Amino acid sequence: MSESEPGPGDTEPRSAAPGNTDPRDYELPYDSDVEVDDIETGSLAAPPSALPVHLRPSFLLLVGVGGAAGTLARYTLQQTVAPLGGVPVITLLINLAGAFLLGLLLETLVRRGTDQGARRVLRLLLGTGALGGFTTYSALSVDTFTLLHEGAPASALLYAFGTLVLGAVASIVGIAVGVRANRRADGRD
Repeated sequence: MSESEPGPGDTEPRSAAPGNTDPRDYELPYDSDVEVDDIETGSLAAPPSALPVHLRPSFLLLVGVGGAAGTLARYTLQQTVAPLGGVPVITLLINLAGAFLLGLLLETLVRRGTDQGARRVLRLLLGTGALGGFTTYSALSVDTFTLLHEGAPASALLYAFGTLVLGAVASIVGIAVGVRANRRADGRD
């Protein structure tokens, strides 16, 4: 191996010129979705067959299947629960439940290990797919516009900002529940 070529695990630039820190001189993948386990052993060059996670057909299928199921569940709920006083409360409840469940899911998965294998499948199928399809910030936007158009600006603003704030709180509570449940499962609580 010459001085200008990095060895396995090297993070030094290929160029031997002192002070050269041009990012193009590193042989690291530019795409953050290229996983470490996708990179050839003993080389920093990604093999030609390694596709980023977001371009792999099997993972796209997982997200699509989960998204279809989540969207169907949301649509069914939206069709069966009427708005209260003109406010589509079901959309608010769907988004809050989805934020809570996403916080819980991701906290549980991250405590179980790295994002690979079954954990990656669950994250993509349930998190990105099902909960991504179930939650609906596009409907929140349309509902807010509808309330504004119907002459209820206070309701529209309360609905929009309330959903965002309560959604953040719901995800934090989901994370906290995940922490506590995982501590119990690990025998630390």
